[in-house]
Amino acid sequence: MCLLFRNRSYNAEFLVKFSSWYFWQNLRSKNQQFAVIGLGRFGRAVCETLHNLGYEVLAIDKEEKKVNLALTDKISSHAFKLDATEINAVKQVGILDFHTVVVAIGNYLADSITTTLNLKEAGVKFVVAKASSKTHQKLLEKVGADHVVFPEREMGCELARLLTKPRIIDKFDIDQDHSIVEIIVPDKFDGKTIADLEIRNKYGLNLLAVSTQGETFTINPKSTTILQKGTVIIVLGSNQDINRLST
Repeated sequence: MCLLFRNRSYNAEFLVKFSSWYFWQNLRSKNQQFAVIGLGRFGRAVCETLHNLGYEVLAIDKEEKKVNLALTDKISSHAFKLDATEINAVKQVGILDFHTVVVAIGNYLADSITTTLNLKEAGVKFVVAKASSKTHQKLLEKVGADHVVFPEREMGCELARLLTKPRIIDKFDIDQDHSIVEIIVPDKFDGKTIADLEIRNKYGLNLLAVSTQGETFTINPKSTTILQKGTVIIVLGSNQDINRLST
C-alpha cells in the first residue's frame, strides 16, 4: 500500500497501501526527497523502505533515542531531533525543500494535527499524514493533509480479505468500487487460453498481465496465451466482478 507491484522482499506490514490514485499521479520519479516526521514503527518502516529504494530521506523525531537509532541503523540520509510542532525549527532543517513530507505521528493527536497544519501553511506541496482513528483522519483532512493513511485499519481489512479471498494476492484500489488485483489463476482456468475464457465478456474484467516464471510478467498477453493453475494474473475491474472471479 501500495502493495501491487511491490518489491516482494519487503514485509507487507512495513508497506503502506494508498487508495488515492489521483494523489499518487502527482508524484514522479524525479521527486527523490522525502521527509518523515515521527520515528515509531510506522515512521521507521517508511524511512527504511524509501531509503533502501535509493531516495533521499530526512527523518525527524523529538526523542533523541529514536533519532540516534535511525542514524545507527542507517535508515535515512539525515536525522534530526526537534519538535515538529515548532514550525521555525522545522524550517531550519530545510524541510520546506522536500517535495513530500510524511507525518507519522499517530498517537499524539494534537502534535499530528498541528504539524500537518504548519507544513501546509508553510507551503509543503504534499503532506501524507497517519491517522489513528476516523476522527483523527477527518481532522487531518480538514487542516489540509493531501492524503491520510490509516495503517491499522487498512492492515485489518487486508487480513480479512486474505482470510476470505485467499486467491487474491494483492489489491490496489482505484476508487471505492474499482481495483487492480493480482490473483492466483483459478483451477477451472488451467490449460485454457485467454480467448477461450472470455474474461472480459463473462466477468467484465480487463486482463492486464500474466505471470510466466517466478516474478516475470507478460503485459497485455496475447489471446492465445494458455493459463496455468498456480500462476498469477493481474486484472482490472469492479470489485463486484473481481469477487465473482476469485470465488
